[in-house]
Amino acid sequence: MFSKSTYASRRNELKKLVEKGIIIFLGNNESPMNYSANAYKFRQDSNFLYYFGLDKDGLNAAIDLDSGEDILFGEDRCIDDVVWMGPEQPFKNMADSVGVAKILPPDQFKAFVENAVSSGRRVHFLPQYRAEQKIDLFNLLGIHPAVINKYASVEFTKAVVIQRSIKTDEEITQIEKALDISYEMNTTAMRLSKAGMKEKDIFGIVEGIALSRGNGVSFPIIFSVRGETLHNHNHENIMKDGDLLILDSGAESEFHYASDITRTFPVSGKYSGVQKDIYNIVLESQLKSISLIQPGKSFKEIHLECAKVIAEGLKSVGLLKGNMDDAVAQGAHALFFPHGLGHMLGLDVHDMEALGENLIGYDESITRSEQFGLAYLRMAKKLEPGFVVTVETGIYFIPQLIKNWNAENKFVEFINYDELEKFLNFGGIRIEDDVLVTQNGNRVLGKPIPKTVDDVESACSN
Repeated sequence: MFSKSTYASRRNELKKLVEKGIIIFLGNNESPMNYSANAYKFRQDSNFLYYFGLDKDGLNAAIDLDSGEDILFGEDRCIDDVVWMGPEQPFKNMADSVGVAKILPPDQFKAFVENAVSSGRRVHFLPQYRAEQKIDLFNLLGIHPAVINKYASVEFTKAVVIQRSIKTDEEITQIEKALDISYEMNTTAMRLSKAGMKEKDIFGIVEGIALSRGNGVSFPIIFSVRGETLHNHNHENIMKDGDLLILDSGAESEFHYASDITRTFPVSGKYSGVQKDIYNIVLESQLKSISLIQPGKSFKEIHLECAKVIAEGLKSVGLLKGNMDDAVAQGAHALFFPHGLGHMLGLDVHDMEALGENLIGYDESITRSEQFGLAYLRMAKKLEPGFVVTVETGIYFIPQLIKNWNAENKFVEFINYDELEKFLNFGGIRIEDDVLVTQNGNRVLGKPIPKTVDDVESACSN
């Protein structure tokens, strides 16, 4: 954990942003895999971690905005739990380590909330992403789980976004620790992948690195020779010479801060001529996007500049034609680049998106597009110093999408469908890094992971 002053300072700042009533935090509980005693790996709620720091199940917390009190609800392990799981430090000591003086038994949480409600005080809570938390709120407030998030406190939610969006130096240190693990994950995959192996042979090793070096993966690993499927979680394919492998993965640091890195490399260790051509278009678009990152710059604007680089590159190899500014404006490029440029990164790999994607990536000055491809842009608003964003550009040849658009004669003034027939089995290429917005520009975080054609091929041959 960070120092107790860090958590106390975060809570004090929150008290300035939310005015009256009580704020409640529902900590996560163990989640059974197939019966109650056999649980998934525990992961504390990120907002609970941000303000209260305790990575332990069975906790709730509250801030009384009128009295200024911070309260933790929990208890010491009973002897039965000690027998099975061992002892832990006293709950009072845990609370003290995050600067909370007042602790109450867990069964008093309901009475605390009910007393606030009966007194006519506002109860602030965040949108919930777990079904059991929605049920807990139903039991506390009487609001049906199906609609509970409609009653979440907008004031509280916006305050959290304001605070968590700006990363402190100690948070950046944690993200870079996660990126140290990502370096090992990616370079190991490049070194060990060989024709004849199953994807899961390498997938298991890569996930093992995340488990042994940190708190495991920050999201389910994407590792596949079928990189045209953006979130491909199948790991059963046999690698063959001529295939390209996409590894989109991330680790969690000791304090649960995330990394998110993508690299695309050849199974054979050498890119073919056409693979190198497409790869360098993606790399050029990613480097251009990173160069544009600075305070005050709209991430949507950077996304569109990236799309133009991709479009011009595809035109240079004969897959697109005509005016590329018009092609991007109308969305023709999205046949090849159907996702957004990136997203916020922090305690969550898609930082804070459980609070509402539009609230995180958009604001009053910019609304989400309905255009295919551009509609998937998670982050669009102007950048500020302290933001950490992913920059992930890509080119994909998705056979079904190509066939559908061709059958519909879609964007025939821009797309050379006859040439595309040669690319139906190409797959996809994506390159992704994590970037901090600084006062005057940006900094790519972490130790550089091989990214140029020469560096990747060298890493594969080691």
